[in-house]
Amino acid sequence: MAEKDKKELPDHRRIGQELDLFTTSELVGSGLPLWTPRGTIVRQELDQFVWEMRRARGYERVTIPHITKRELYETSGHWEKFADDLFRIESREGREYALKPMNCPHHTQIFKRKPHSYREMPQRYAETTMVYRDEQSGELGGLTRVLSITQDDSHVFCRTSQVKKEFFNLWDIVDIFYNRFGFKLRVRLSFHDPKEKQKYLGTEETWKQAEDSLREIAKDRNADYFEAPGEAALYGPKLDFMATDSINRQHQVATIQLDMNLPERFDLTCVNEKGEHERIVMIHSAIMGSIERFTAVLLEHLEGKLPLWLSPVHVKLLPVSETHATYARHLFEEMLMGGIRVSLDDSAETLGKRIRAGKVEKVPYLIVVGDEEVNAKTATLESRDKGKLGAFPISEIITRLQEEIRART
Repeated sequence: MAEKDKKELPDHRRIGQELDLFTTSELVGSGLPLWTPRGTIVRQELDQFVWEMRRARGYERVTIPHITKRELYETSGHWEKFADDLFRIESREGREYALKPMNCPHHTQIFKRKPHSYREMPQRYAETTMVYRDEQSGELGGLTRVLSITQDDSHVFCRTSQVKKEFFNLWDIVDIFYNRFGFKLRVRLSFHDPKEKQKYLGTEETWKQAEDSLREIAKDRNADYFEAPGEAALYGPKLDFMATDSINRQHQVATIQLDMNLPERFDLTCVNEKGEHERIVMIHSAIMGSIERFTAVLLEHLEGKLPLWLSPVHVKLLPVSETHATYARHLFEEMLMGGIRVSLDDSAETLGKRIRAGKVEKVPYLIVVGDEEVNAKTATLESRDKGKLGAFPISEIITRLQEEIRART
C-alpha cells in the first residue's frame, strides 16, 4: 500500500474528535479514554441493542464490585497465570485486593449463593462493566488498546445437554448485531495447543471434550470456520468471530467460550432429576468484545457515518437568519418532545459555514428553516446519505424519524 493511501485510511481517533465522542487527558493517563456526552450516547445505544436481544432470550442483569480479594483469583487460577497483568490494591489493614481484569469469577459466586435445581437451569447473567488490565504504556493507543475495558459480558450456567441451544442463541445475537452494520463474519475455533499445557487450566480429556463440542456446534450451524490451535482462553476453547470491514481488514470481535474448568474449581453444580449434584458448565460471551475496541472498528468501517439510531445527534436545525430563529426553536421543542435528539445552531456564523459544520459532524439529517418554511409551517429535510428530501410538516418528519430509529435501519 502506498504511503498516500495509508494516510487516507479512516482513523477512529480523528473521526472521534470530529464527532466529539471521546477525549484523553495526560492528567488522567494514557489508555483511559474519557467519553463525552455524545460518545456516551453511542455507548449506551450499542449496549441497549445487545441487551434487548439478550433479554428476549432469558438473560438477567447482575452487578458486581470492581475489586476483589486475592483469594478469588487464586481459586479461579487467574492469579497464577496473570498476576503481572493485575492492578493490585492493598488496604490500610494489609489485605490484598485486585481491580478485576474479568467478571467470570465474581459471577460464579452469584450462581453459588444457593442450590439450583435442574428445573432452574440455565441461569443467564449479563452485565456491562469495566475491567482493568495493566498493559504496557507503549502498547496503548486510541480505543483499540486501553487500560479500562468495557465488556458487554454474559455468563450462562447450564447443563451439558443445554450447551448447543445456548450457543445457538448467542450466535443468533452475533449474526443480527454484525449484519446490522454490514460486516462479513467468519468463525475461528480457538483451541488450546497441547504442546503448551502450562498455559491452560484443566486436563487434556476436558479440553478434548470441550473442543469436540465446539467443532460439532460449528458444523451444525453450517458455519464458515477454521481452527486455530493456541488461541484458546485460559479455561476453555472459544468461538471467535472475525469481522471483515468496508476496507477489507479483518478484526476479532465477538467471542463465545465454553468453560468446563471454572465450574470444577468453584464446585458449581445443580441438583438433577435423581437428586444428585451434577457438574455444570459455563458459557462466557461478549457480543462486542469491548465497547472501546468495537467503537474504533465501527467508526473506521462506517467512516463516522453512524446510522440514525446510533448517531448522538439525529437532526441539526439551521435557521437561515435571526428572523427565523423563533420558528426554529418551536421545531426544536417539537422534536425533543418526539424523542428526537436534535441540536439547534442559531449562531452568528454564515449558513454555509453552519451547514459545513453539520456535514463534518456527519449528522444524519439537516433542517434549514427560511421564509418559505416559516410561511408554510413546514421544514425542509436533507439527508446526509440521500440528499434533499423535500419540505414536510414537522409532525410527518418526527414520525418518519421515529420509525427509522425504532427499526434500527
